[in-house]
Amino acid sequence: MSIDDFIARLSILDEQASAPLDARRRRYEALHQHHRPADPPGMRVEDTQIAGVGIRRFMPPSVKPGPVVYLHGGGWNLGSVQSHHGITANLASRLSREVISVEYRLLPEASYAEALADCVTVVEATGPVALGGDSAGGRLAIDVAATTDWPGVLGLIYPVVGTPTLATLGEDAPLLTRADVLSLWQMANQGTTIDRGPMPAVDPHRPPAEIIEALAVERDPLTRPLENAIEQWRAAGARVGYRCAPDMVHSALHGHAELEPMKNAWQQFCQALDRRLG
Repeated sequence: MSIDDFIARLSILDEQASAPLDARRRRYEALHQHHRPADPPGMRVEDTQIAGVGIRRFMPPSVKPGPVVYLHGGGWNLGSVQSHHGITANLASRLSREVISVEYRLLPEASYAEALADCVTVVEATGPVALGGDSAGGRLAIDVAATTDWPGVLGLIYPVVGTPTLATLGEDAPLLTRADVLSLWQMANQGTTIDRGPMPAVDPHRPPAEIIEALAVERDPLTRPLENAIEQWRAAGARVGYRCAPDMVHSALHGHAELEPMKNAWQQFCQALDRRLG
């Protein structure tokens, strides 16, 4: 598949930007489920809960000790363990580890603080050796690690880092513009009260973990701030691996089985995580 075909396939989500949120969520789920690759042979999948938080466990036939927790993307208001099933099943297969995907609460029904609390609950209950996420889930992973002094490996796929502004973001790209990022950021930070607090104030210069593996795509306004953050994290002493998939766009991880540059970068990312985990 070409990247243009992939963009055309997902552009229907942009066309429904003004539709009611429930309709957009249904379309998002249906689109990713329809194009989801088959589970790797022997993969066992179980839906359960931890302290009231929904999770989906992916268990490959041969399992190394120590699970991985994964936080899905979707702008904090879309996405689920179902929409990202193909990604997490493939991650479990490549790492030969159990992957626990978290069904954290979504905005605007919940606050960002409540979504973060769900993720912290699962991480503290399962003691993973690695924590990862893509896009909005990557930001949740950063905040879980930074606010809990989490000691493991952090895996980030085109995350939201720092405080996005027109000055810090890169150029607009297909499937994600600067206006999109700023609108979602505003949503995540609004409507806060004492017990529905804002996003945590995380020092962007301080590494959220000592060991980080990051994956970005070339055509994405989030890539520039991520690369700037990586320079700062490395200067502060963190060990950070980084690769960027050429010509790929935000959301291309959903096409990791069809887009050759994304497949290669994803494979390198997973291999780097595996090496970090020994």
